[in-house]
Amino acid sequence: MDIIHLLPDSVANQIAAGEVVQRPSSVVKELVENALDAGATEIQINIKDAGRTLIQVIDNGRGMSETDARMAFERHATSKIQQADDLFHLQTMGFRGEALASISAVAQVELRTRRAEDELGILIEIAGSKIERQEAVGCATGSMFSVKNLFFNIPARRKFLKSNSTEFNHILNDFYRIAIVYPQVSFILRHDDNELFHLPESSMRQRIVNLFGKNINAQLLTVETQTSLVKITGFVGKPESARKQSSNQYFFVNGRYMNHLYFRKAVLQAYDRMIAPSTYPSYFLNFEIDPSSIDVNIHPTKTEIKFENEQALWSILLAAVREALGKFNVVPGIDFDQDNSVDMPVVQSSTQISAPTVSFNPVYNPFKPNSSGSSSSSSSTYTPKTMKQFDWEKLYAGFESEGNTPVQTQMEIISSLSEEKEEKKPAAETASEYFQFKGKYILTSVKSGLMFIDQHRAHERILYEQYLRSIEQQKMVSQQLLFPELIDLSVEDALTMEEIKDDLAFVGFDIDLFGKNTYRINGIPANIEVSQCAAIIEEMIADSRNLTKDKSAVHKQIALSLARATAMPYGKVLSKDEISQLVDQLFACQNHNYSPSGDPVIVILPEEEISGKF
Repeated sequence: MDIIHLLPDSVANQIAAGEVVQRPSSVVKELVENALDAGATEIQINIKDAGRTLIQVIDNGRGMSETDARMAFERHATSKIQQADDLFHLQTMGFRGEALASISAVAQVELRTRRAEDELGILIEIAGSKIERQEAVGCATGSMFSVKNLFFNIPARRKFLKSNSTEFNHILNDFYRIAIVYPQVSFILRHDDNELFHLPESSMRQRIVNLFGKNINAQLLTVETQTSLVKITGFVGKPESARKQSSNQYFFVNGRYMNHLYFRKAVLQAYDRMIAPSTYPSYFLNFEIDPSSIDVNIHPTKTEIKFENEQALWSILLAAVREALGKFNVVPGIDFDQDNSVDMPVVQSSTQISAPTVSFNPVYNPFKPNSSGSSSSSSSTYTPKTMKQFDWEKLYAGFESEGNTPVQTQMEIISSLSEEKEEKKPAAETASEYFQFKGKYILTSVKSGLMFIDQHRAHERILYEQYLRSIEQQKMVSQQLLFPELIDLSVEDALTMEEIKDDLAFVGFDIDLFGKNTYRINGIPANIEVSQCAAIIEEMIADSRNLTKDKSAVHKQIALSLARATAMPYGKVLSKDEISQLVDQLFACQNHNYSPSGDPVIVILPEEEISGKF
């Protein structure tokens, strides 16, 4: 009996959908790319429930005929290529012809489309790869795709979708990747009937500002270079705008977003010694290159692209970014501030210069204000009438001896008393229990050898558990600011802020909405500087983004981000009391052996290993 057979189209489409439709953002990406390929200049995107309930894309492109509209939902149906060689001369976004077939296999899809030369358009409704309705209707020129109830026939896939905020963040990421590189196209993005973006036709710089906020405008440096191999245009961020999160990093090639780790290293090398370790600069760079020298068909999502001359392009990119950083004088130089400078007179050759002299009264006694050597006139504002006079001779009576002044006698007595105290004190008490080494480690003797404590990681562990305890117990400890601080966030960060705002209140942040994507900071935790609060909040938002539905995971991430930001830095010299307090607090923690990131806090050097060194 034969056992090999062809899969039904519906099953094959669902299998293909596993590659093409990974989550709601995949649907948005495919539909918007199709709209761009259709020549649309205006695109509207309507989202409900982060794409679970509805994804609607409306464009004013060319539209389709009745036959084309029906064929568009067939597998491998495309207008982009006719033969294999066309794969190496692609100028369009999509070309495989599986997007609509895959989407219609896992959702309920409605298409309304009309060409400019047609009086009526066509309506097609498909659910689970089955055509349920097809008829002529009146509609505007272009296309309107409505994708409803994504994964309605695959409950397992729908179950494993993340929270609405996480899924919508993925939609925003794909939206950014398209909107940035197509500034000549206007976009409108709505989520749950709230208009988040209304982007008119503009320049690339203005489009970036409209997407990420007006604060980014002052941080952008222009990159523009052209060679026989490639033309690179776009922007890079100033070094001071580098973040700990690798966000706002975008490469494009011929209008298509790409993820290229090799080129990313070139950009990072251009910033060598300009940014702090473990921070990342922003960049928005577009490569215009001959399509025949690249291969975009090496990855299902088409985000990884192979170049024919990668090493040469790497060098060109490195030089272009370095030129942008140098051209705009990013490297600090000597700044002669004329307004605050000291007026230095010019020395003439005829000027006689004499050495400064010092005058003093050899008979002046500070313990006798009215002595003959003291001057009756004083520059001090205090006079004998306003300041109480002390009889210093009577105060030091009994300390005087032959051949010694009162001060000398006092110092000798104090010194002798200290020596007697040290002699009576046991040797174990005079020895220091803890020793700080290089401002990094705390050393102490234990039974098994020598214990090393990383003071930064120890403090991070202590603060992490304190902050986590405050969140879980909902303790609101905050110091109110006399002058509240304002912080402008991107749409993506503002959505995350709404998710974690209540949790931030439990660690001492008093924050409320001041305007569209603008928040007012009224209070902060007691151990945070005002100048640091905006950067710390942005870091906590970035760390908390794309977390699971589990609220405890968000709490842990907030506590970790805040502990990292406020933990004492390496190199801080501690007093003996501070060291003792730090060690006591560390060993009171639930897990004192490891930092919240999993790095070791305590290392013990065995006595045998120490003896072996001798």
